[in-house]
Amino acid sequence: MKILLATVYHHPHVGGLSVHVETLKAGLEARGHEVDVLSFSDIPEFTQKAKVRGPGFLMNKVAKGKGFVYGLQKRKEMLQKLMEKAKRNNYDIVNAQEVYATFAAIDAGLPVVSTVHGYLTYEALSAGNILKDSAEERFLLQEEIKAYRGTRAIITVDTRIKEYVKREAGINGTAIRNFINVDDFRPDTENKAAYRKKHGVDEEAPVFFVPRRLTKKNGVIYPILSLPAVLEKYPNAQLIFAGTGEAMDEMKRLIAERGIEKNVRLLGAIPHQQIKEYYALADVVLVPSIHSAGVEEATSISALEAMGSGQPLIACAVGGLKEIVDHNVDGLLVEEKNVEELSAAMTELLDQPEKGRQLAERARAKIEAEYSHLAAAEKYEEIYKKAINR
Repeated sequence: MKILLATVYHHPHVGGLSVHVETLKAGLEARGHEVDVLSFSDIPEFTQKAKVRGPGFLMNKVAKGKGFVYGLQKRKEMLQKLMEKAKRNNYDIVNAQEVYATFAAIDAGLPVVSTVHGYLTYEALSAGNILKDSAEERFLLQEEIKAYRGTRAIITVDTRIKEYVKREAGINGTAIRNFINVDDFRPDTENKAAYRKKHGVDEEAPVFFVPRRLTKKNGVIYPILSLPAVLEKYPNAQLIFAGTGEAMDEMKRLIAERGIEKNVRLLGAIPHQQIKEYYALADVVLVPSIHSAGVEEATSISALEAMGSGQPLIACAVGGLKEIVDHNVDGLLVEEKNVEELSAAMTELLDQPEKGRQLAERARAKIEAEYSHLAAAEKYEEIYKKAINR
């Protein structure tokens, strides 16, 4: 098959959606398919600024949320034009990665299936892009329903999102949990010291790594709140964040208030290849997601990568994290927003490195058996075939 993966956002970019696209592409190509990616990055930078970002910024100054909705609509229009040109490539199917990429494919006259990674409306509320009970909230929810009913097939990345689509739009989707390239993310502890030297990390320090976009729903403030209790026993412990987002200023404030600047590093956005190195140099990975404005974590790619990389994982017991982590078997689950419980779990894995090693070994075995990109690509392929025949 000739397959087009499409998104109205940038690709590649730092984040789970971009990783999903690249990993799915690799799996499909390994199965003999021809795969291209079309994204907002294919629009010239000047056009992006002049027609989307600039006007959207000004519109948000006038009325919060209007610029956000405008931006999505303009991205859809631009992606649609690119798709109309791409029709000469005779794609068998387009796999749209969100609502407005779905609209772009439908209006371009291309057969489309849609992957639903989250809750467009509720995530916009959680991030502060639109206001609660606003016209924009009502409009986006109707747009979601329209897209789910208009596509040929729905794929969701966890069962909660599948239930959400069924509840809101009356459409039965297929839940295919997120996955990783099991060849790329594997234990690399033999290079731990070398990576620490490369990135300026103390060879003797206990290291907690948080590979998360810095947004409210990812709970990124809670490792900061939990660290002081850990420092009482392990004063040289390090907390390293990789990601960027609107929570950065609050995180910096909390770090300064607690006087732990020397124990916390905010790397910002870093290349995905370097993420692998930070997994390898870490002692424990944290995925502290929380419920926010009705949004909960799907099958977290960061959690899967940590488990595939052979590092012990501590995650909050929300959303898809409860599906992929078996508490005290292949990771630790803690109550969301519970600072004391997170501190205790962090300390426990430093106190008991052998327990952490066992958790990590079982986690890697689970990833190989259940979350391989090759197995996921086969499932996607079957859905594509059925959609083409509709």
